[in-house]
Amino acid sequence: MKAENKKINKIPVFKNEDEEREFWAKHSFLDFPDRFKEVKLDLSNLKPSTRPITVRLPLFLIEDLKLLANKKDVPYQSLMKVLLAEKVREEFHPKYQ
Repeated sequence: MKAENKKINKIPVFKNEDEEREFWAKHSFLDFPDRFKEVKLDLSNLKPSTRPITVRLPLFLIEDLKLLANKKDVPYQSLMKVLLAEKVREEFHPKYQ
């Protein structure tokens, strides 16, 4: 019976990031097939899909939105989405008095 000489590559313990960076610049993770396993990622819930739309708004409203957004230190289009979402939520789930 012939013994199989299977070399198992070991990843060294690194003293710092520079040493690790230098090692991986010269090696591939493919050199260590038993050290890594496949990772499956589900990114479907990461961010809802968006669609650009055109909405005509009076100039004074756009200016007011920009002033309010600047005061809150957020982009005005982001503020518009938040305000719109809040109003829609209120319509679907009115507050009981």
